[in-house]
Amino acid sequence: MDSPPLYRQLAAHYVDAIRAGSLKPDDKLPSLRHLMRQHGISLSTALQLCRSMESEGWVEARERSGYFVRRPRRLAMAPMDEPAADRAPDPAQFVGIHAKVSDFVARRRRVPQKLDLSIARGAPELYPTEALRNALTRVLRQRPGMLAVAAPLKGHPAFRQVLAQRSLRVGMTISPDDILATNGCIEALNLALRAVAQPGDTVAVESPTFYGLLQVLESLGMRALEIPTSPQTGISIEALELAIRTYDNIKAVLVVPHLQNPLGSVMPDSHKARLAQLCEQHAIPLIEDDTYSELVDAPVPPRALKSFDTSGNVIHCASLHKILAPGLRLGWITAGRWQARVEMLKFAQTRNNEELSQAGAGQFMATGAYDRHLRHLRQCLKAQRERTADAIAGCFPAGTRINLPPGGLQLWVELPERLSSARVFEAALEEQIVVAPGTLFSNSSRFDHYMRINCGWPYGEAIDAALRRLGEIVAEAISPAGPGPRSPLPARPAPPVPAPHHA
Repeated sequence: MDSPPLYRQLAAHYVDAIRAGSLKPDDKLPSLRHLMRQHGISLSTALQLCRSMESEGWVEARERSGYFVRRPRRLAMAPMDEPAADRAPDPAQFVGIHAKVSDFVARRRRVPQKLDLSIARGAPELYPTEALRNALTRVLRQRPGMLAVAAPLKGHPAFRQVLAQRSLRVGMTISPDDILATNGCIEALNLALRAVAQPGDTVAVESPTFYGLLQVLESLGMRALEIPTSPQTGISIEALELAIRTYDNIKAVLVVPHLQNPLGSVMPDSHKARLAQLCEQHAIPLIEDDTYSELVDAPVPPRALKSFDTSGNVIHCASLHKILAPGLRLGWITAGRWQARVEMLKFAQTRNNEELSQAGAGQFMATGAYDRHLRHLRQCLKAQRERTADAIAGCFPAGTRINLPPGGLQLWVELPERLSSARVFEAALEEQIVVAPGTLFSNSSRFDHYMRINCGWPYGEAIDAALRRLGEIVAEAISPAGPGPRSPLPARPAPPVPAPHHA
């Protein structure tokens, strides 16, 4: 693949300096003449360098003064409130989450879409498609009869081996025999819940939480007890402890400790230790959904919640769906003291998974290319999150608040004046823009004035126009003056091809 143009290479150099803090907000970039001398480039290239950084939101031009590092508008926004933790939560009875989600999905499909900002998903070009295809081809060359024989019950041995080795990086010491391959993390969560609870039992979950989890609980006939959750540190340990003292029928606790969906919070190690100890003390199984930890902006992923487990009380579930290959649906579970029960439930429910995708993914993950891919993915997502947050801060009305997470695919946005996100969803759908209203993420209506925005696609003209239109919709809804002028939403351009990074 061809290298990016020289002006883009030089722009990336200065963007790296801004990210590293070497260039701070309001610092002046070198003048055009200085850039020409320093890099041996033409005036045209120097102008392209500065204008590309300006168009991407890194710098701003000041008349007769030059280009200056831009102070992100998001920094001026107030942080989101922390949840109250001094009252026992009301047990959330089923209020039709299936119906809400089904209606959302059906209506989204019926309307032609120019832009879908509702799904926590990365753009296809962010994933190492060619490298994975080559790995799958090598596997079939090495074992041409693989597709004609049944796969091992627990999963491909080399795949489980690489997962066990990589678990050391997050503080877990597990054997490949302790790992069971699943059809994504959603099957792992189903198995974990069925292993420790029965229909009618109560499961404590974060609030807000991923609507897919509420669907799972409803489909299993279990009750969701929603525990207040901080946008910064995750589930409130104090509120959970109060709930355990108040209710004697909590059969499990299920949390997403890293980049919680939809908040984006990352649980500190001290909280993980307290949570693991609290659940062990009360003999309540603790289920960890660790789908997003590799997307945290850090050289190594944070410690797994299971690394604080001393008795086999933590069930660890994870997948490659968000970080490597959305199309492969590869997940796994290590279930501690419930391992044998989970393996039998898996056998009864879906038997063994197909082996080819596990073998190909395991082969790729065993190379340095996997970590290079993860670094590149985190860098791209960080830039996209920051651009999206800046756009929302610039074009939504005052009073809007954003929780900007340290990684991941999404932003959690609080609307001003407690405006209903369902109203915004309806109006945006008429413009062929799809957002995820906050009502999807709880069995109650208390998150109606929030919405989740996807940042998985490269920021461009179509996304910028859609966010500007969303800002206008919000402003129109809270203004007594009525609708204002509309910004046109162009057709979605083809996403740019990234520089090679998987070789």
